[in-house]
Amino acid sequence: MLFIMIKKNKLRKEASWNSWRDKKIEPQDFANEPTSGFVLNKKVGDYSSHWNHRQAYCRVYDPRGFEFEVTIENLLYILENASSIKGKGLEGDFVYGWDGKDLLLMPVDSPDYKEITQYSEMILRNNYVKAKDLKLGAIYKTKDNEEWIYMGRFDYHTTKYERVERPQNGYSYSSYRSYDSVKVNVNKGKHHFFIRGTEDYLNNPYISVLTIKSLGEKFVDTISTDCIENYADLFEKLECKTEYSPYDESKDEYLHYTFDEFVEYVNSLDLDEVWRTLNIKSQNDFEDVIAEIRFDKESNLYYLRGDYVRSTNSYIHNNIGTIEDVFKKYNPVYKKEYLENGKIYRRLK
Repeated sequence: MLFIMIKKNKLRKEASWNSWRDKKIEPQDFANEPTSGFVLNKKVGDYSSHWNHRQAYCRVYDPRGFEFEVTIENLLYILENASSIKGKGLEGDFVYGWDGKDLLLMPVDSPDYKEITQYSEMILRNNYVKAKDLKLGAIYKTKDNEEWIYMGRFDYHTTKYERVERPQNGYSYSSYRSYDSVKVNVNKGKHHFFIRGTEDYLNNPYISVLTIKSLGEKFVDTISTDCIENYADLFEKLECKTEYSPYDESKDEYLHYTFDEFVEYVNSLDLDEVWRTLNIKSQNDFEDVIAEIRFDKESNLYYLRGDYVRSTNSYIHNNIGTIEDVFKKYNPVYKKEYLENGKIYRRLK
C-alpha cells in the first residue's frame, strides 16, 4: 500500500516512489485529514550485516487498511503528545507530515500541529507582503518560517571574477598569451535589505543579510509593524557588510602589535605541535611575509617557518627563540580591511 500526500496538485516525492513501487499495484489517494484508530505494531530494523546497517523504525497500522514505518524519534514524539492503550492503539486523531525524507505521524493535539496548521492556512490565503507596505524596522515572516527585520532599500554589492590578460614578458605571439582571474566589485542596483540574528558554523552570534530585488511571494506574514528599538545598532552592523558597501583593497592597513597584544594573540592559537599562520612585515616597506609559528613544550621555545621574502631574497626557516625573541626579530603585525564607506570590514591577525 502506498500513501501519498497532495499539495497544489503535486504528489509528494512522486519521482522517488515511482522509481521503486510495483507498477502492477495501483496507488491510492487518501485525504490527509485528522484520523483516529492508528495502532503501533512491531519494531523493524536496527540490525547490521557486515557493511549493511538498517536504522530502527516502528511499524504503524493505518485504519484505512495499510501499514507504514516511522522513525524512533517520531515514535517518542507521538508518545509525548498522545497515549497508547494496549489492544486499542493510539488515542486521538493524527495526520501525516514530512521531515526531510522521513514520513511523520503527528498528533493533532501537539503544539507543533497547531502552529503548522496556522502557518499552512496563512500560506493558502496568498496574503503576501507587498513592497509598498514595508516599514523600516518591522518584522516579516517568510515561507520558510524565518523572521527578518526590514532595513531599507539600498544598492546591493557583490563580486565576480573577470579574465585579465597577463603581461607577455617580451613575447609577441598570440599563442603565448595567458590570463589571470581577477575579482571585481559589482553593483547590482537597488534591493530590499533584511537582516536577522543567527549563528555561524562555530555557533558564534552572526548577523545574516537577505537582499531581494522584488519581494514576489517571499514574505507571507507581518509579525510587527513597529520599528524595533535597536534599529540604529543593527544598521551600524549592516554598514559593515560587503552587501551594503564593497571591500576596498586600497584602504588596507597594517598595524604593529604591542608586545602584550602579541602575547595574548599567540596564547590564543593553541600552538602545541600545530603550525599556525602569523603575519610578519618588513619594518621598512611593510612587504608581505607570511610565516607559521609553533610552540615546543619540551624546550619552551617557539619555532618559525615561512615563505620567501622578496626584499631579503631569503626564507624564514625554523628559527628558535622565546616569544620575546620572536617579537623583537620579526615585528609581527595584524591587518585591517575596510569597505568603501570607511567602515572596518574585518581584522586579520
